[in-house]
Amino acid sequence: MKLASLFAATAVAMFTAAAQADDLDKTIPAPALDPANDTARESVVLAGGCFWGQQAVFEHVKGVTKVVAGYSGGAAGTAHYPMVTTETTGHAESVEITFDPKIVSFGRSLQIYFSVAHDPTELNFQGPDQGTSYRSEIFFTSPAQEKTARAYIAQLDAARIFGKPVVTKIEPLKGFYAAEGYHQDYLIHNPTQPYIVINDLPKLAALKRVWPAYWRPDPVRVASN
Repeated sequence: MKLASLFAATAVAMFTAAAQADDLDKTIPAPALDPANDTARESVVLAGGCFWGQQAVFEHVKGVTKVVAGYSGGAAGTAHYPMVTTETTGHAESVEITFDPKIVSFGRSLQIYFSVAHDPTELNFQGPDQGTSYRSEIFFTSPAQEKTARAYIAQLDAARIFGKPVVTKIEPLKGFYAAEGYHQDYLIHNPTQPYIVINDLPKLAALKRVWPAYWRPDPVRVASN
């Protein structure tokens, strides 16, 4: 997403896109622990690389009602893109996902997050983007979410699903700060941008292929909420 990353992404051509699509074609086990939630609304903040792709993926998931790109892990005063990209703020590029847990449970959301939205074995980078702001992290909003997330990572590691340990951090949500307006619904507005074509459209293709029951062709948009 940074300028250097964009140049690098443009240079790798469609071979990289095809390779990423194959890598994301993963069917992974469901969480053994995924308690029911009878409420109509639940939210969680997830980080896993550039928030453009994370937002795009979850905007296409049935049961999700809103996805906002933003920053979490640092202070409110530093939650601005030019500052976050210095990699000194403690923020991670994140998405705040609001969903109906009776349609898509928290555990199922994590299953999608780990299987097609990003690579949870990459420490402080995703694809061409490097730095702690691109880390993999779950910012939980309840004790039940924390318990489910920790149990699921232990389950995936024990089964050696990815061949390498999951490095996803788990911390309580202390604050989420919406990103600048030009970052919201970025893929929807810029579907032919080279970075999007190479790094993020394969994630949508993988979501549709791996999770057809949860695929919604018309994404929920920030602007429509």
